[in-house]
Amino acid sequence: MKIDAKKIAIQLLTLIGFALTVKLACIYYVANYEKYALSSFCSINEFIDCDGAARSTVSQFWGIPLAYWGMLFYIMVLFLTIVDKLKNLKFLKFLEVFKNPMAYIATLGTIAFAISMVLAGLSLFKIQKLCILCLITYFIDLIIALTACSGNLITLIKSFKTTVFDFIDGAKKYTKTFIVLVILAVSFLCYSGITYNFVPHIKKQKAILKYRDIKFNPYRVKGNLLGVDNPDVVIELYSDYVCPLCYINNIMLHQAAKEFKNIQIVHHNYPFDKECNPYVSFSMHPNACFMSKGAIAAKNQNNYWEMSSLLYENQPKTMNEMLKLAEQLGFDKDKFVADFNSAETAKELQDEVDSAGELNIDATPTMYINGEKVMGVKPYYELKELLIKNGAVPRKK
Repeated sequence: MKIDAKKIAIQLLTLIGFALTVKLACIYYVANYEKYALSSFCSINEFIDCDGAARSTVSQFWGIPLAYWGMLFYIMVLFLTIVDKLKNLKFLKFLEVFKNPMAYIATLGTIAFAISMVLAGLSLFKIQKLCILCLITYFIDLIIALTACSGNLITLIKSFKTTVFDFIDGAKKYTKTFIVLVILAVSFLCYSGITYNFVPHIKKQKAILKYRDIKFNPYRVKGNLLGVDNPDVVIELYSDYVCPLCYINNIMLHQAAKEFKNIQIVHHNYPFDKECNPYVSFSMHPNACFMSKGAIAAKNQNNYWEMSSLLYENQPKTMNEMLKLAEQLGFDKDKFVADFNSAETAKELQDEVDSAGELNIDATPTMYINGEKVMGVKPYYELKELLIKNGAVPRKK
């Protein structure tokens, strides 16, 4: 029996590649959905970090993890190495359309390597993380392509032409089947790419990040009250004006106050700034205490919440910048300065910091929704679910 060395080599490479993508799929799952899991063996530092790459938004395409795309590629290549035997079976006669499987493997391998180089660029320049296992699969894809075309550029070009013409011939011969398969594939990709249901952590990231791009809080309110006077649902919010996630959370809570008729949000300052917070080991957010005093001073002129939105959006660092915001809101500037520097304001801020310290709050934003602790920012759809679970009632549209 004649041994086809080229085919065996491709099969071995394919099995190695498939095993690596299975491992990558496991790393992807653990990194994104196992909260207390240890780092994977290939997460060595900030740059060589398989886990970090797996958590990024570029770890998927059309709502499907890249590791799964890799598995599909290797399954297709393995299938092509045995298709000549399979099409001899009567019930698989339709496989006769695969006339030149080695040409298809060369084409697929080349396309896979080209896509891999794009992914490598995104890893290096966008997320600045390198996945070693991914890198190995990129070169396996290249070796598969080179093996299939015997390392000959002319053969590779011919393989592309052959693949295109055979594809057209096959589509013509089985037109109805081809159309059905295309419709099913496009429908599935549209579903996965729009809903992100197969990558829920990406769905959450995108839902949160869309608020980060909002430069002006469209739901902002004036006054010291956010929500209603006699609420059924009270959200106790501990926040920091320098915290980027708190900025996002602020917009979401204003939106919730517009959409629900029986909630109230109560803000508590908890700046991660040693200037006023003895519970933090270092000033993670310098200037946060300064802005907290500006919010408290604004409360004395009955506009705490609008000032809060302006503080998040403008990040004032000097008194002149703070006074510009006070002027924008029509405050009495002399009173604002006096309140800002008063002992009462300092005591109120310290009381809020002490209250948060007693609750062992170590991150912002932290909320208590009718006593239920919620840490970090949630996608708005999850926040709504939490509010409804605690008795919030949507306003009629």
